[in-house]
Amino acid sequence: MLQNVVSGNFRGKFHSISASKRTTECEQCFSVLGGLSAEVLSLNSRPARPYILSSLLSAMDLSTSSSLWAYGSVWLFFSLLVYFKFSHSDMVLTPALLVYFFLLVIFEWFCHLYLPIILGIVLLSSACWYVLSIASPRRMLPVAGKAVFITGCDSGFGKAAAHKMDKMGFRVIASVLDLQSPGAKDLKKRCSDRLTIIQMDLTKAEDIKRAYQIIREKTADTGLWALVNNAGYCAHFGDAELSLMSTYRGCMEVNFFGTLEMTKTLLPMLRSSKGRIVTISSPAGEHSFPFLAAYGSSKAALGRVMDTFRHELMPWGVKVSVIQPGSYKTGAHDNKTHWENQHQKLLTSLPSELLQDYGEEYICETQNMFLNYGNTACSDFSPVLDSITDAILSESPKVKYYAGKQLWLLYFIGIYLPHCISDSFFKSIFLKGKTMPRALQKQKQTE
Repeated sequence: MLQNVVSGNFRGKFHSISASKRTTECEQCFSVLGGLSAEVLSLNSRPARPYILSSLLSAMDLSTSSSLWAYGSVWLFFSLLVYFKFSHSDMVLTPALLVYFFLLVIFEWFCHLYLPIILGIVLLSSACWYVLSIASPRRMLPVAGKAVFITGCDSGFGKAAAHKMDKMGFRVIASVLDLQSPGAKDLKKRCSDRLTIIQMDLTKAEDIKRAYQIIREKTADTGLWALVNNAGYCAHFGDAELSLMSTYRGCMEVNFFGTLEMTKTLLPMLRSSKGRIVTISSPAGEHSFPFLAAYGSSKAALGRVMDTFRHELMPWGVKVSVIQPGSYKTGAHDNKTHWENQHQKLLTSLPSELLQDYGEEYICETQNMFLNYGNTACSDFSPVLDSITDAILSESPKVKYYAGKQLWLLYFIGIYLPHCISDSFFKSIFLKGKTMPRALQKQKQTE
């Protein structure tokens, strides 16, 4: 309204003055009008300031209220779970547990003050779940009357698992590639009469059928409780382009198709006993490691089919677990004759043009690099063996077991961090200081 009054006065004054003075008067009137308009806008904006401030404070109060409700809900749910576990003797109050509870309170305070509400709730919930998981003792089933079949017991995890299971009192059927191998002879010498060793090649259907018949006979009175898929095969370390198609097929035949056929063959027995399927996989099946395309692809396929089995067999009471071991000295790297034969086979099978582009020195360096990794690997299989035991006997086995030091760091970087960071991490492990292919060296020299 004030603007209308000012505008009317301005028009009356404009028509009453002489033409010679209109320009000067117009400028003065516009100046007055501008000042009045600015004052009006200033007057209109002043009451809004406390309103905006009060709105912001109300929003902050609402956010704080929502945050308190959210964090309070997490604590309430956590407290109910703790009470339930204490009442069922699933948790024992120890000094370490009190320390964990205190750390949870400190962590909740940090999340509440410094993190967005959603992220803070997720992290606090994860921390509470972790405390519950480590504070609760694992309920284990009795060993008596249980039989287990383990593949790939010539060496490594399979041999160690067969020995441990036999020592625990299981009836063990262990498959080996060669009954006269040092590993087979050692098992016969060290284990009890409960252990049965059979020869089996996972790539041969007749061997799998024969193994099935032996397993049925040996477990006629007890049934088969667990299958441990341990047998694996890695023929070559090298670039995906340099890996022969026979290498891809060989890895798939053993690591995927052979294991799949063995599992399918024994499923009727495992469904009958509501038993366990435990599969030894590899981090290479979940992360794209350089130079392990053939092996990693077969393990990735194996992981997917085991996840499918896990869902489909839940109604039958069969529990499926996958174990991801770290770097261990399984004995596979010790067979120098095998690796030398594979290396010579690769060099003679590659097209001359491809061999020229990469260079023989590049190929040799890649294989030697992985063999050296094997020499520095861990020789203590305890984390893997403990995981196998838990997967077989725990009332509630885990879906996945990560058995190895600092393996969590590998998965955290590979899964949760951006590709630019994870790529740099894997590059520092596999590619740092490595010789460039011959063609790239020439290209770099000409630039």
